[in-house]
Formats: sequence, structure tokens, C-alpha cells
Amino acid sequence: MDSFKLKPRHAILLAALAIACYACYLLVSPYLGSIVLAFIVAILVMPFHSRVQQHLPNNPNMASVVSCTSVTVMVLIPLLFVAIAIMNEGINFMSNAYQWLTDGGAKDFLAHPYIQSGIALLNKWLPFDTIKIDELVQQAAVKVTQLSSSFLSASTGLLGDVADTVLSFSLMLFVLFFFLRDQEKIIAGVRHIIPLSRSQEELLFNEVKMVAKSAVFGAFLTALAQGALGGIAMSLAGFSGLFWGSMMAFASFIPFVGTAMIWLPASIYLFITGDWQWGLFLMAWGVLVIGSIDNFLRPWLMQGNTGMSTLLLFFSLLGGLQLFGLIGLIYGPIIFAVTLVLARLYEIEFQDFIEQQDKA
Repeated sequence: MDSFKLKPRHAILLAALAIACYACYLLVSPYLGSIVLAFIVAILVMPFHSRVQQHLPNNPNMASVVSCTSVTVMVLIPLLFVAIAIMNEGINFMSNAYQWLTDGGAKDFLAHPYIQSGIALLNKWLPFDTIKIDELVQQAAVKVTQLSSSFLSASTGLLGDVADTVLSFSLMLFVLFFFLRDQEKIIAGVRHIIPLSRSQEELLFNEVKMVAKSAVFGAFLTALAQGALGGIAMSLAGFSGLFWGSMMAFASFIPFVGTAMIWLPASIYLFITGDWQWGLFLMAWGVLVIGSIDNFLRPWLMQGNTGMSTLLLFFSLLGGLQLFGLIGLIYGPIIFAVTLVLARLYEIEFQDFIEQQDKA
């Protein structure tokens, strides 16, 4: 079989195709998040969709409608109720915190001997002005007021952006419908135009599918588990379980500190206020239970399926979070995984050249 030779007309065609693809990217870039999310959801719900197809073998449209409707019922409606409950808990917490600060609760707390000793030590060694309790309480009340206003603004904005949220979710469902219905055609079409062998295509597709699943299970299931267990512990210790559990779930995405930024201050507060038993319980629960989830469950869920080293996995999550936001926890590992697969394909295709260079 003769090797392929690139002719001038081929170069013109490829250049025109590249320009057209870039123009198409500009058209869909505002909706790229919904498209990628639909792709990931399609991978996750494919086992369920396969069962639906078994009951509706001759009606692919209805099977896709049933799957999309099930996703809406199982995901959107529960999230809506949880979001409303979290908003109510957050507003109540801000109100109680402001009342505690202005009614003298903060001054009584700061009058504790341990706090006084700590403030005296800070005033002795820190180079700036001395810390005054009255000013500290006043500044804290101002900060709580600002946070409360920000929380109310965010809640109002969320309610105001309901139309955008519904539009994005509807677009995701629309794309999901076609991904589920035409999955075989889409995969066959992509495979047809990719200039790779079938084994290389299988390697690339399987890696993307595996990493997408691992990213969702590793990041979001870990956050869900930490939030649920943290919420139970906070509720037992006398705090709002739903609100602080939700805060722990979000905090689990923050590198280095994670959920400790929630349960550690709460434990210290309990120690100082005299509830040292609950403070010790909360600290032990945070280190042994919540910490073990972050240290063992997340790497096991992600690294075990991707074959990616812990160092690369860490930077893929950190960089994805920095560049793309929360969705970057999925984008980052996928980008790294595709890069590793392409590097592996390069090593296979240029094996003779690489070995020759090693011997030189």
C-alpha cells in the first residue's frame, strides 16, 4: 500500500477545514460547559439508559426521553430543595451571628482567660497596633453584616438567574438526548475521521471515558461523603448540620485546608466555651473520619481507575480548579489523561527512533 502524500489541494482543504472548525468552536463556545456536562452525564447514565433501551428496543427517541426525564427528577428537583434549605439555614446563621456579636456574646467569649492570654501574647510580639476587644467585636459585626448582605445578594441573584439556570440545564438535557439516542453514530463518525488505528482509538476513547467517570466519582462523591459525615458530626455537636455539612462539601474542593477550615474552628469554639467533650469529638471525627475520606477515598476512586500518579492527579485538579472553576475538577484530569495517552501513542509510533536515539 502506497504511503499518503500531501498535495497542495490537501493543504488548502485542511487549512479551510481548520478555519471552519475554529468558527464552529466560536459559535458553540458559550455553550461548551453544557455540552461537556451532557457528555459526562451521558457516560454516567449509560448503564441506566441501556436498561431503558431493553424495554423500548424499537423506540430510541422515547428511551432517550425517559432517561433525560429520570435525570431531571433525580438530580434537579432534589438539588432545588437542598439549595433552598441551605439558603434559609445560611440566612438564619448570619442573623444569629450578628445578634450574638451585638448582644454581648462575643465580648463574653473573648473575655475567656485563654483568649485573653492569646491576645496579650499577640499584642506583645506583633509589630502593629494592639488588639482591642471592642474594636475587634465591632469589626466582626461589620464583617458579618457584609457577609449577610453578600449571602442575601447571592441568594437573590440565584433566584434572579433562574432563567439562565433553567436555560443551561435545558440545553444540557437537549444535548444529552442526542448523545444518548445517537451515541453509536457519533462515536462511529468521530472514529472515522480520526487518523488513528482502531486499537489507538479504543485506547483514547476508553481513557477519556474512564477518567471522566473517575473525576466525577473521585471529586464529587468525596465531597458528598465528607459533607454528609461532617454535617452529622456538626449536628451532634449542636450546630446546623445541613448548612455546615454543605459548607464542608464545598470546602473539600479547596486544596490543602479542605474541610478543616470548618470543623477545626468549631472544635476550638467548643473547647473554649467549656464543651470540651464535643470539641474533642468533633476534632477526632474531623481527623479520623473526614480526613481519612479525603486521604484514601479520593485517590482510590481517581488514581485507581486512571493509572495517573498522585502528583499528576494533584496538579490536574489544582490547575483545573484554577483555570475553569468547579468544572475544572473534571476538565483537568481529562486533559492530563488525553495528554498521557497521546504520549503513549507517540512512544509506540516512534519506538524505533526512540530506541535508536537511546543507543546513540
